[in-house]
Amino acid sequence: MPKTNYFADSATSSIPLSLVPEDQAQAWLVAQGAAAQTWAKAQGWTGQLGKALVVTDTGEPIFAAIGMGVEQERHKKRFGAVSAIASLPSAVFNLLEDNIQTANEFALGFALSKYRYTRYASQAAHAAELICPVGVDKANINAIISGEFLTRDLINTPANDMGPSELEEEVRKLAKKHKATISVITGDALLKQNLPMIHAVGRASARAPRLIDMKWGDSGPSLTLVGKGVCFDTGGLNIKPGSSMGLMKKDMGGAAHVLGLAQMIMATNLKLRLRVLIPAVENAIGNSAFRPQDILTSRKGLTVEINNTDAEGRLVLADTLALADETPPDLMICIATLTGAARVAVGPDIAPYFTDDAGLSHVVATAAQNVSDPVWQLPLHAPYETMIEPGIADLDNAPKGGFAGAITAALFLKRFVSDTQKFIHFDCYGWQPSSAPARPKGGVGQGTRALFQAIPEVLKL
Repeated sequence: MPKTNYFADSATSSIPLSLVPEDQAQAWLVAQGAAAQTWAKAQGWTGQLGKALVVTDTGEPIFAAIGMGVEQERHKKRFGAVSAIASLPSAVFNLLEDNIQTANEFALGFALSKYRYTRYASQAAHAAELICPVGVDKANINAIISGEFLTRDLINTPANDMGPSELEEEVRKLAKKHKATISVITGDALLKQNLPMIHAVGRASARAPRLIDMKWGDSGPSLTLVGKGVCFDTGGLNIKPGSSMGLMKKDMGGAAHVLGLAQMIMATNLKLRLRVLIPAVENAIGNSAFRPQDILTSRKGLTVEINNTDAEGRLVLADTLALADETPPDLMICIATLTGAARVAVGPDIAPYFTDDAGLSHVVATAAQNVSDPVWQLPLHAPYETMIEPGIADLDNAPKGGFAGAITAALFLKRFVSDTQKFIHFDCYGWQPSSAPARPKGGVGQGTRALFQAIPEVLKL
């Protein structure tokens, strides 16, 4: 479980650290004196984004600055300033920044850049530590970081060590930490409890499918989080090519996201009633695997024609959403690594979301901008409903043609949620293809910071 404090509270000796935009760098250097100007000239430092200036005296650093570049650069390179941290010496730095929004953003990026996945091999993080100025909400940032690092760890863990039972164990650890309750329905008991599509998707694996149900909080509005927990996806009998199967350890990224968001919520003790539902399965190939052209009957009673066993995520989510909808919360959030079409639409950096609630969408989009967590709304376009209606059954899990794949998947899920339910669905990638500031290559949270910021406003906490 990630630690709870990513900042230095105080230090007997610390080094002043300033954040200096490029257009203010010359004036700042003049104010620091001749020594700073000499060091800057020697290091070629002019306030470039993500470049550090360290001024020393007899070999010891006495103050430092990080270039903030120009505004256009900062927009292009999210958390670009924290690139400089790797070149700072191992020391405690006292951040001198009067603009609290800038200080908060830098502190968040600083802490995010501490992440390393070390389960199988040691990887040293930068050793610099940070003292934040008064006004920076360290408790909130610490909660965000602990949730984000949990999400990253879960996604990065390979499927041999993160199957349905191991994912269940991670939820049990989180529940124990925050005194939440947990119940699990496993294997054939899924059929007895009317969760047939979860069972159908996971039954061919030697690792039994299950539905994990965690509850926390006893007062306030209700929030239900639903996360796709496909711990590995071969594609089933419609087997994926090797090039597409390589990253399928991350197909439980939706579960990792909702657990990270739950950690943020519980760590800050938000006054709400939280429920986390995770269908945890492995989509494997075996003599009991579900087949193309099978017709499954869902928990809600809707029938689904299987036209591709690789479109399994929406099946396990459908039963789970139907269950959640039977006890309607004040807000329901679904997060899944669901479609390649979403990646084609917006690329790997942006988390697309779907909702027909304009007010909810506005709050989430605004929150995303405030916390540098890019999201984008895609439409629940009603005329595309016919694309998921095959005629032989109520629904088609994989419409032919390839058009609007993310939208048709979202429309499919919406069929299992009542029209009156306040609902939002995220189709996230959950993976950083190459290292970037504050985001090393590998598993990454998308949209959860935005949601954590938005939830109190949406639920009027």
